Amino acid sequence: MKICIIGASGHYGYVLKSLSKGMKISGIAPGSAGENIGVLRNDMKKMGLLAKEYSDYRKMLDIEKPDIVVVNTFFSNNGKILKYLLERKINAFVEKPIAASLEELNEIKNLYEKVKEEMFFTAMFGLRYKAHFLTAKLLIDSGKIGEIRLINTQKSYKLSTRPDFYKRRDTYTGTILWVGIHAIDWINWFSKKKFLKIYATHSRIANKNHGELESTALCHFTLEDEVFASLSIDYLRPSSAPTHDDDRIRIVGTKGVMEVINGRVYLISDEGPVEPDLVEEKQIFTDFIAQITGKGPCMVTPQDSILATEIALLARESADTEKIIELKEGDDE
Repeated sequence: MKICIIGASGHYGYVLKSLSKGMKISGIAPGSAGENIGVLRNDMKKMGLLAKEYSDYRKMLDIEKPDIVVVNTFFSNNGKILKYLLERKINAFVEKPIAASLEELNEIKNLYEKVKEEMFFTAMFGLRYKAHFLTAKLLIDSGKIGEIRLINTQKSYKLSTRPDFYKRRDTYTGTILWVGIHAIDWINWFSKKKFLKIYATHSRIANKNHGELESTALCHFTLEDEVFASLSIDYLRPSSAPTHDDDRIRIVGTKGVMEVINGRVYLISDEGPVEPDLVEEKQIFTDFIAQITGKGPCMVTPQDSILATEIALLARESADTEKIIELKEGDDE
C-alpha cells in the first residue's frame, strides 16, 4: 500500500506511529509555497524510512500513484488539496480544518457525494482515540449519566514560538478552526444533537507577537432539545506545565455527571463517585486503514469531518462579526 505525504505542518506523526507491514511511504512533498518538509524527512530518517522528495505534489501523485495521501500542509491549503484528491478519487487522511471557508466546504461536500463509493477521507480527529475519551464515550453510550443536558469543553495549549504561517489568518485559518474544532467534534460525537445556534468571541491580546493568531476564544452552542454546550480555548498554558495541552470535558446528564481531566475519567451518580478503568487507546490512522481495506468502519466519518468544520467556520464567523448565528434546517447535516 503506497502512501504519499503532502506537507509537514500538521500531525503526520499519526501515520508514522501506525505504519505496518505492507505499507510504504513512497513520496513526500510540500503542500504550500515556502513550506519546509525537513522535519518530516528527519523524523522518517530516525525510523529508517526513505521516500522520494518532490517539489510539486501534483507531479508526485502522477508518478507515485499512491493508494493514500496524507495532507498536513499550511492549514489554509488543506481544502484545496482535498478537492484535488476527491477529483482523482484518492483516499485522503487530512489535517483539520478540511476547509478554510464555507464555500470551499460546500465544494468538498458536493465532490464527495459524487465519489463516496470510490474513495474515503477523514479529518485527523485523533484525540477521540485517547483512552480517556474512548472510555467516556462508552460510559455515555451505556446510559451511565442518562440523557445529556449540558456539555462544557476546554482546549488549553502552550503557545511557545509558532511557525510564521500561524501569524496570518489567511494561512492559519484561526484558533477556533485549528484548536477549537477538536472540542466541537467531541460535542457532536458525545451528544449526536443538531447544532441550532452559535455565539463566539475571540481575542489576539497576549498572543506573544504572533500577529493575527487568536490567543483566547469562547463559544456557546445551543443544540436541539435545549441541550447547551460551551467551549473555552486558550494558548496561555504556562511553559512550566507538565503537558503541552490541557483538554477537559464535563458532561451533565439526568442521572449523573462525568468529567474528563488529566487523562482520567470521573463519574458521579446516585450510586456515588467512581473512577472507571480506562479502555485501551487506539490509533486513528489504523482505523482509517481498516476502513479503506474493508476490515471495519472508521470512527471518524467524512460526515463528522464536514460537520465539525462547518460549525467551526460558523463559530469563527460569529466571533468576527460579533453576531449570533442561527442554523437553518439541514445546515449541519
